Amino acid sequence: MFPNKAAVEGVGDAMQLAEVKGRSLWADARARFFRNKAAVVSLICLGLIAAFALFGGAIAQYENDYVDFSLIGSNAYLGVPSIETGHYFGTDSNGRDLYARTVQGTGISLMVGVVGALVAVIVGTLYGASAGYFGGRVDGIMMRTVDVLMSIPFMFVLILMLVIFGRSIFMLFLGIGLISWLDMARIARGQTLTIKNKEFVEVAVATGVHPIRIILRHIVPNLLGIVIVYATLLVPNMIIFESFISFLGLGVQEPATSLGALINEGSRNMQFGYHWQIAFPLFFFVVTIFAFFFVGDGLRDALDPKDR
Repeated sequence: MFPNKAAVEGVGDAMQLAEVKGRSLWADARARFFRNKAAVVSLICLGLIAAFALFGGAIAQYENDYVDFSLIGSNAYLGVPSIETGHYFGTDSNGRDLYARTVQGTGISLMVGVVGALVAVIVGTLYGASAGYFGGRVDGIMMRTVDVLMSIPFMFVLILMLVIFGRSIFMLFLGIGLISWLDMARIARGQTLTIKNKEFVEVAVATGVHPIRIILRHIVPNLLGIVIVYATLLVPNMIIFESFISFLGLGVQEPATSLGALINEGSRNMQFGYHWQIAFPLFFFVVTIFAFFFVGDGLRDALDPKDR
């Protein structure tokens, strides 16, 4: 007995479907991201800059706080960038190796940006998701608190904190952390208002799942797309903010340094012809900021292609 034609075609369709492999939303987003050449190049640049900050000190000939007193006052001809002398990026006005200080400054600026953005994203997401999920009076109180905090001129508050309690990386983190999570809270709250009416959340509520568990297991994971995009755009803002504070002379305290502090020092010596003192820190600063912005744009297009 031979099988009929319909049965043979059904088996063929089943074999074709078996050969088709499904792709998750994250796999689609990853494929879209790697089709964005600017974002991929920027990601490679960020990897190189991170490697420079982590391992660049291994080839430095001098410590970042070592002062070569023989160079003070003769930077114009002895402190120039040179491979023979070991000062690859030259020296600063105090006779310190600018390469070692640029490595240290890049690491501190990246740390301030990444840690500051991480704290802002975690605090802002949990705060905004809680306000949006509970709604009603709780939402009103929590968001009015955000409105009040956003109305405070935190730049002046941060300057006062640094002047009163002293300049330190901890105070810098604390000051930046006070303002950086507010925008994230608003974004997370708006997205939560849409997600909490979805069927899977209503099923979790109907089955008696605890509200905190619903927020952590059902609300927050669905905010990851916009949270990741916002975090990549927040990191350069953190670096710019820290650099501005350091440019004013209120940021990282000596002998530690950051890219903003190095740019500030280099700008003061431009009139004497020491252009390398601002050129190298400014190069790493600009490349880092541009790379983060391009990666953020690439992630936004990959995670939400309809928003292009």
